[in-house]
Amino acid sequence: MNLFSDIRTLVISEIEAMMAAGDLPAGLDLAAVAVEPPRDASHGDMATNAAMVLAKPAGLPPRTFAEKLAGRLAADPRVSDVQVAGPGFLNMSLVPTIWSGLLVNALRSGNDFGRAGVGKGIKVNIEFVSANPTGPMHVGHVRGAVFGDALARLLSFAGYDVTREYYINDGGAQVDVLARSAYERYREALGQEPEIREGLYPGDYLIPVGEAMKAKWGESLLNQPEAVWLEDVRDFATEMMMQMIRDDLAALDVQMDVYSSEKALYGTGQIEAAIQTLRDMGLIYEGTLEPPKGKLPEDWEAREQTLFRSTAHGDDVDRPVMKSDGSWTYFAPDIAYHYNKVQRGFDQLIDIFGADHGGYVKRMKAAVSALSGGRVSLDIKLIQLVKLWKNGEPFKMSKRAGTFVTLRDVVEQVGADVTRFVMLTRKNDATLDFDFAKVLEQSKDNPVFYVQYANARINSVLRKAREAGVAVDDATLAAADLAQLSHPAEINMAKKIAEWPRLVEISARGNEPHRVAFYLYDLASELHGLWNRGHDEPTLRFVQDDPATSQAKIALARATGVVISAGLAILGVTPVEEMR
Repeated sequence: MNLFSDIRTLVISEIEAMMAAGDLPAGLDLAAVAVEPPRDASHGDMATNAAMVLAKPAGLPPRTFAEKLAGRLAADPRVSDVQVAGPGFLNMSLVPTIWSGLLVNALRSGNDFGRAGVGKGIKVNIEFVSANPTGPMHVGHVRGAVFGDALARLLSFAGYDVTREYYINDGGAQVDVLARSAYERYREALGQEPEIREGLYPGDYLIPVGEAMKAKWGESLLNQPEAVWLEDVRDFATEMMMQMIRDDLAALDVQMDVYSSEKALYGTGQIEAAIQTLRDMGLIYEGTLEPPKGKLPEDWEAREQTLFRSTAHGDDVDRPVMKSDGSWTYFAPDIAYHYNKVQRGFDQLIDIFGADHGGYVKRMKAAVSALSGGRVSLDIKLIQLVKLWKNGEPFKMSKRAGTFVTLRDVVEQVGADVTRFVMLTRKNDATLDFDFAKVLEQSKDNPVFYVQYANARINSVLRKAREAGVAVDDATLAAADLAQLSHPAEINMAKKIAEWPRLVEISARGNEPHRVAFYLYDLASELHGLWNRGHDEPTLRFVQDDPATSQAKIALARATGVVISAGLAILGVTPVEEMR
């Protein structure tokens, strides 16, 4: 039940009726017509911009358009009042029974309340994390993992067919470095002094890999030339690192549907096929590029390369796909990988990259646009840095990792639920400060605690009512006399609940799961405000002497809990029923 969508349908219907009657010119484009909460709550329950966006094409002053539409909207039984504001905004107030019906719908729907059909089964591939398989996941990966998983949950809730995918970067030089680093730990396991020279991975996490190599190969690889062992050790170490990464993701309750290997693209013809497809479109050519910005002509040596004409699909410059020595650039396998996703039948692609990959956005969008003939969209979300603090000081590096704070460091300090929620309290493209002390603080300033405390309070109300012999199952609450909920604070609570289905649609359309965390904080604030008013106004308390009155008020609390539970599920956070 999306009240905002329902009222927008009413507005659209009345405008179409006005066109049919000749009161408005036919064929007006109604796509920009919106219905949303008014900026000032005292102005009503909903506002529409219909007159503002349609007045000019209709050839009418906005206020004249608004007045014509206002009379028609006021005739609807759901609408109690319509006011024309300012230059032509329309503010609507709804009849009180609307809020009762909303609460009944929430109670009957349970955690499915707000579930949307906006996705219409569209197939979406979300590729996220994709950390190099050279070590444990660090805190930067945590934010991308949480964002990607929450986005997948959000889109599934909104009716999309979602696939979570991890791209294993196992085709580059870094996995050879991993193999050489693991070999030194293998030598260490056999009692020799490891030579962790510059350029190798120094973390202690490779010690178990060395021990496992000893168990598998004994001394047979010792003192052998690199050519003998490099490939086998590379595959072995990569698989052990990937198992570590899978375990790290599981600690955050992140499960991937598909793991794709970059290495699998080489020698299989997939890169060649993707480039040939672009060549057949006239988008591959031999040429030279202009010098990069900041390079003086005398510092720049023009080299003929094989280039993708990405400027034909919105990029700033054309991009090399093959070097002058005949080897592929890093971009070529990425093109092939995305072509693979297009061929698998996805309608939308979403890539979640670290902020340092901003330069890849336009070229990847150009490649997908070309290879799909514009049919498949690609949205790239960049994840900004996480700054870790503890007691006002930067959090120290992990000894185990050697150079960075690991995912496990964070989860072991504060738990997966707190980690996930906090990582979504900022938009993905804004830097996030993660203070280990503050995220465990029990105060309004800690959004995790504030939302969980609201849920715990709701559950305490249910327990207290049961102890008093009041039936509080959802079916009984849905049948209660909800007309008793007439206080402005109670109506405001219901109005905030009404925003949930709309919030789901907006968040899903924009691929913005952080909106859910923001909304839950606001919803919790309404609940805490109503709870605190009950200290001074006993009639606002959820549990009353009269069971029927209690059930009506508890229905409001329980409906709030339904939304909190659904929202936390999208964030991947377990609701707390009792605070300790």
